[in-house]
Amino acid sequence: MKGINKLRAKWGLGPVQFWLVMLTFALGGSLSGRLCTKILDLVILERNWAFWLIYPLFLTILWPFSVIFVSFFTGQFTFFKGYLSRVGAKLFGRTVVADGGAASGSGPAAPIHVAIFASGAGSNARKIIEYFEVGGADLNAQGGGANAGSNTRIKVSLIVCNVPGAGVLEIAKEKGIPTLLINKEEFARTGYVESLRNADIHFIVLAGFLWKVPAVLVNAYPRSIINIHPALLPKYGGRGMYGARVHEAVIAAGEKESGITIHWVNEQYDEGAIIFQATCLVESGDTPAMLANKIHALEHAHFAPTIEKLLK
Repeated sequence: MKGINKLRAKWGLGPVQFWLVMLTFALGGSLSGRLCTKILDLVILERNWAFWLIYPLFLTILWPFSVIFVSFFTGQFTFFKGYLSRVGAKLFGRTVVADGGAASGSGPAAPIHVAIFASGAGSNARKIIEYFEVGGADLNAQGGGANAGSNTRIKVSLIVCNVPGAGVLEIAKEKGIPTLLINKEEFARTGYVESLRNADIHFIVLAGFLWKVPAVLVNAYPRSIINIHPALLPKYGGRGMYGARVHEAVIAAGEKESGITIHWVNEQYDEGAIIFQATCLVESGDTPAMLANKIHALEHAHFAPTIEKLLK
C-alpha cells in the first residue's frame, strides 16, 4: 500500500484517476501482447528462435500504440500522451528548454504548452486563453487566422485549480481545456510535477492562485513560473495580501497610485524578480471595488502580452 501511495504522489493523481491509469497500463499491455503474438504467428509459422528474437522488439513497438488506444476509452489520453512523450524524450534525446521552447533538429517549432493556475472566477485566465486562441498581438495586427504566424506556438493546455466549483473550471469546460483539481497536502509534497510533465507543460502562469508554490515545483520549473499581483510590489505583497485586502490597504495608506506587478515566482509570496509593472491613479473617493476595476483593466491589457514576450 505504501508503494501505491508513493506512486500516486509521484504522478500527482487522485485515487480514481490512479486506478484508471493502472487499468490502462494493464489493458494496453495485454492488447499489445495479443497483437504481437497474432501478427508474428502469421509471419513466422513456427515459434522458433526467430519468433522469440523478434517478439520483444515488436512488442516494444506495439505497446505505446496499444496503451494510447486503450486510454481513449478510459479517459486517460492526456496522461499517457504526456507520459509517452517524456519516455520518448529520454530515449531519443529530445530536449525541452527551460523557457518553454522545445529544441528539435528541423521542422516547425512544437507548441509551448502553458498551464494556468487559478482559484476563482478566472477572468484573467479567460483573457489569456482567448488572446492565444487567435494567435497573440502580432497575429491580430496582421489580421491572420488562428493557424498563421509563429505565435500559435503558445497554447493554454491545462487549467489547475484548488477550489471545486470555481468559475475558472467552467471556463475550461467551455474552451475544451483539460483541468487538474489539486489538494493542499499533495501540492505541498509533490507540486503535482509529474502530472504537469505528463501533460507536457512547459510554462506556468498563476492567475489569481492563492496558495504558495512549493519548492519542489519551483525547482522543477526554473524561470518558468510567473504570477500577477494587484499592487506595485514590493509594497502590499506577502502572505494574505490578495484581492480586496490589497486594495483596502492601498487606499488606507493614502497612496496616490497603484497598479499591477508581473513577477517570477520563487518559494516566497510575491518576492520573485519583477518582470513588468503598470500603474493607475488612486483618486479621492475611490473605493476598493472601484480600484479593483482599474486593476482588472490593467491585468487584462498587459498579462497575456507579457506572457507572449517571455515565450517568443
